Amino acid sequence: MTQKNTFYHSLCPVETTLNLVGNKWKLLIIRDLLNGTMRFGELKKSISATKNQNISQKVLTQNLRELEDVKLITRKVYAEVPPRVEYRLTELGLSLKSVIESLEQWGEYYKSLS
Repeated sequence: MTQKNTFYHSLCPVETTLNLVGNKWKLLIIRDLLNGTMRFGELKKSISATKNQNISQKVLTQNLRELEDVKLITRKVYAEVPPRVEYRLTELGLSLKSVIESLEQWGEYYKSLS
């Protein structure tokens, strides 16, 4: 196992999951890709609208690469001018659907307490 991969693995499964998807952008990327294939600009626009703040191109690119490295998403580049790149969830990424739905339900519950 490489040093990079050991970062993601922990004796605690919750910690492993948080290491993979637990930053402020990755769950939103996965949430949006649950709706299907998206291009970079579509993801940037959707995430920025949700957070009511802009995600920079650099930060989005970094998060997409990290999700691709751990096999949660795939990146397809088309040989076109201008270049077209699409992102989609892998089967492993799609397996997070119930997790995202549970987080959404809990968030709605929490908001209802206010």
